[in-house]
Amino acid sequence: MNRRKSIQTLVLGAGATALAVHSCAPSAEAESLQIPMANPLSYGRTPKEAAHDEKIMAEQYFSEAEMTTLATVCNLILPGTDGYKSATDAEVPDFIEFMAKDYPDFQLPLRGGLAWLNRQSNLKNDTEFAATDTDAQKEILDGIAYPKPDTPDHQQPASVQFFNLLRNLTMTGFYTSKLGIEELGYSGNQPNVWDGVPQEVLDQHNVAYDQAWLAKCIDQSTRNTAAEWDENMNLIS
Repeated sequence: MNRRKSIQTLVLGAGATALAVHSCAPSAEAESLQIPMANPLSYGRTPKEAAHDEKIMAEQYFSEAEMTTLATVCNLILPGTDGYKSATDAEVPDFIEFMAKDYPDFQLPLRGGLAWLNRQSNLKNDTEFAATDTDAQKEILDGIAYPKPDTPDHQQPASVQFFNLLRNLTMTGFYTSKLGIEELGYSGNQPNVWDGVPQEVLDQHNVAYDQAWLAKCIDQSTRNTAAEWDENMNLIS
């Protein structure tokens, strides 16, 4: 199992633990219900939250040079190889830019860490981190990619804390993106086609469906049609 497959297994396993209890088997007969949305960012947002989102989406925290360095590191963490998409294919740097604005506590560690990478690269290679060769970039990252196992996170060197944060954000950004979810092969909760309790179970308990109700309730052609009731609360459709 290669590194990318190992990452997929860990991510999918974590997601399955949290979500499997709610999942149901997909069916080729299931129909999708398309719900138009005028603004995809407006779903489930209060006016205050919507105003906050609009504000931070209009801002730019990282400079163009910082975004270039950020993209370089993200692609070293999750490169596009062997048919797999890279972090930048999934627009992970933009996700991290958003997170830095949405959670200001990320700003100093991330900006300081990017500056630290450029300083180390200039000291060792006389050039900015993004401009040096891949082997030199990996050599710098190898020095901060492995936290001391017996040292609490908050006592790790600042450079190590930076890389831990950036690595976590890169993984989160990729595997919550459309590309990342497709790579995992996770389709989420899917509606299935329910044909009622199996006949053998009904026979076991000596019960049967009322045919009038069965005709109304077990009709897959009307699965996306809302039920209607008369004034006496009798089911019409």
